[in-house]
Amino acid sequence: MSNTLSTPTRFDIRIRTRQGSAVLTERHLEIFVALADEEHFGAAAQRVGITQPPLSQGLRRLEALVGVRLFERSRGVTLTEEGALLLPHARRALAALTELRETGARERADGRRLRLGLAPEVPARLAAAVAAAPGRAGERTRLTVSTAPTATLLSETAAGRLDLAVIRHPAVLPGLGSGAVVLVPTWRLTPAPTTAEAAAVDTRRLPVAVRPREEAPAAYDLFVDTLASRGRRVETVVVPDERAGLALVAAGQAVLVTADAGLSAEGVDRTPSTDPPLPLRLRVVWDTRRPDAEGMASTARLLADALARQAGQ
Repeated sequence: MSNTLSTPTRFDIRIRTRQGSAVLTERHLEIFVALADEEHFGAAAQRVGITQPPLSQGLRRLEALVGVRLFERSRGVTLTEEGALLLPHARRALAALTELRETGARERADGRRLRLGLAPEVPARLAAAVAAAPGRAGERTRLTVSTAPTATLLSETAAGRLDLAVIRHPAVLPGLGSGAVVLVPTWRLTPAPTTAEAAAVDTRRLPVAVRPREEAPAAYDLFVDTLASRGRRVETVVVPDERAGLALVAAGQAVLVTADAGLSAEGVDRTPSTDPPLPLRLRVVWDTRRPDAEGMASTARLLADALARQAGQ
């Protein structure tokens, strides 16, 4: 260990005094506690791992910082009333610092924390592949996953509350990095005709079940514009999720476009969305301003590759 007090220590607090600001270090607290326990300068210095002169110097600095005399030195080394009052606080501070370091060590041992956000349109199969991608590539991560609309995911990522997010494209990216756009095939779910008369009904006249535009404005507009590109009049009905959309389809009241290969129900026909093509456009985003942006970009590529493989690209 160092035998001087000029070397930076593991912990310090800056205290403002009449003479200016001074630094209360973890070493000061260690000297205080050791001297209170040992009641001897030589033994305390040996316990802390320094020689006696710097220990005495450190004690004088500590007493100057707290503004009271901590020890009587006339006959041995004994605590003053003020020192006895402050000693429990010093012990608690050292214990808290030890717990802080131990918690940090456990966090590092358990792997990097990764907070992932997913747009609700991401099918369960793709979500599972994305979540598993870092671990399969050998990264040690502790993953948490949340689902929220694209607009929310963008703001949460920019605010640092999410590390990565899979959003709908296109979207305005406020200072965020982004991976390649992945096109996920979709299916058109329509009411199955129950009679010859029902079969003659043009399902293109039914409204399309969509999530609220404010969740992903640019992606919503692109979807509706693509539907209208064939000269069709497009009507929409807003639903909170694809489960509600499927219910309307089964009731003969709407059409739904979904990337979920498993979404189906009795009385619902399923055909590929090819006329016009309506792929679900996804991309991974992260904050390029964060200190570990380069490492996060590498993880984002793993997620984007997993998306592309699942999408068949």
